[in-house]
Amino acid sequence: MLGVVGAGSWGTTVANLLAQKGNRVFLWCREREVAESIAKRRENTLFLPEVRLSDNIEPVMDVERMIECEVLVNAVPVQYVRGVWEKLKGFSGVVVNLSKGIEVKTGKRVSEVLADLGITRYTVLSGPSFAKEVALGKPTAVTVASKDEKLAVMVRDTFSTSHFRVYSHTDVVGVEIAGALKNVMAIAAGICDGLGLGLNARASLINRGLVEMARFGTALGAEEKTFWGLAGMGDLVLTCTGDLSRNRRLGIEIGKGKSLEEVLSSTLSVVEGVETVKAVKGMAEKMGVEMPISLEVYRVLFEGKSPEKSVKDLLERELKFEFH
Repeated sequence: MLGVVGAGSWGTTVANLLAQKGNRVFLWCREREVAESIAKRRENTLFLPEVRLSDNIEPVMDVERMIECEVLVNAVPVQYVRGVWEKLKGFSGVVVNLSKGIEVKTGKRVSEVLADLGITRYTVLSGPSFAKEVALGKPTAVTVASKDEKLAVMVRDTFSTSHFRVYSHTDVVGVEIAGALKNVMAIAAGICDGLGLGLNARASLINRGLVEMARFGTALGAEEKTFWGLAGMGDLVLTCTGDLSRNRRLGIEIGKGKSLEEVLSSTLSVVEGVETVKAVKGMAEKMGVEMPISLEVYRVLFEGKSPEKSVKDLLERELKFEFH
């Protein structure tokens, strides 16, 4: 029996993908209206409207019921993972994490947060995958990583379908860091587009953002090659250019002159990059890792710096060789 913890657009999509393969899937819903709409209409009208959901999905409101499952998929926003999974202590099955970010108060990745709670059989699934496109059966490729290669292969085989191709990987740190930081870079790319700086600027930002992600990740023990793969470059390009990206949309509005508070108040969904950049700033300073794009995103979002000034400061940094 499989379960998905979190019924946002991505959690619901993955629950449906697994259910369409013939699995019985419990889907934990925080909002009662979501649970009721799935039970009565077979549709998540709040987060994934107009997508028919499998009858194999059973919405539940009591998260502790999920302990019965053999595999649990985490789709809870990163800053809430610890609180929700505290209620799942005692779960001894396999975790597949979908959430992308870093816990602000501790600087820990999701694998580390769950390890604090006794979770040992952990995998992370990441890559370029807008929920709506996966829900509509459009071709998608992602990767799943675990320190245990056999576990990664098992999850790979469990999730793969004719339109959802899953590769296996063993670099948990790299996949998690890539997934977290691409959201920060997507905010930067959105700001770039909101300012109307053009395609040259956006392409340059994506490239230098990828370098920054790899620099940060390898400082934490990740493999550099992971950042050139699906969880890194693949997801970065999608999130920085796709109109379905929440982080990019937020950046666009910031670039057009709106405040962070105005933008966040207009959306129901969590924009993970906003909190992640706080953690990245603190961690980079402690490690002595140069993160110029991330730092400017932080300054624009939380210190009131104008996007125009941030762009000017990035372009006027000391000139150097591209590769050291």
